[in-house]
Amino acid sequence: MTSLTQKEKETLLILFKDFTNYYNANSISKVLGISHVGSQKIFKKLLNKNLLIDRRIGKSIIYKINLNDDYVRELIAFLLIDEANNFKRWKEEFKNLYKKNRIVIMFGSAIKDYSKAKDIDIMIVMEKKEIENINIILKEKEKILPKKIHAIKLTVDDLLKNLKKKDKVVIDIVKNSIVIYGQNKYVDIIKNVTSF
Repeated sequence: MTSLTQKEKETLLILFKDFTNYYNANSISKVLGISHVGSQKIFKKLLNKNLLIDRRIGKSIIYKINLNDDYVRELIAFLLIDEANNFKRWKEEFKNLYKKNRIVIMFGSAIKDYSKAKDIDIMIVMEKKEIENINIILKEKEKILPKKIHAIKLTVDDLLKNLKKKDKVVIDIVKNSIVIYGQNKYVDIIKNVTSF
């Protein structure tokens, strides 16, 4: 596995999650809170390792994740898993939802500051036939959790359609979420909607 600094990992996750925007060294430096030169060094290293692809637009060079590469997709899935490990409570809390081909995503105020959250926002990507089972699991969870669960339930096709039409709500969820289960499948879905 490629050795990456914390800022390099953050860069990859930002580019992956915020796939509808274009980032150059200047714009990513502001998000990361580092110098322009520092961000140029990060982009150069990631580009040399084939983790990114670039394109010149006018005088600026913009970067995207190289999701056409199998290794890069695995690396991004690993980074998402690593990020989710900071949310062990939620990984454990919703493990009843984990099933092959599902994706479970947390977003909203509960992952930012649970004490101030009004509800628990979760998005579940599943097969249509599983909706009844999901509803039963969520109803049982609501009996024991002190806050209401706000669940968005989508099929893979629904998610893809919303991502392709750049639905503001879904794009915002992708940008500000934690994938607690199904990271590999999630990366494969995002791969289908990212391009220059």
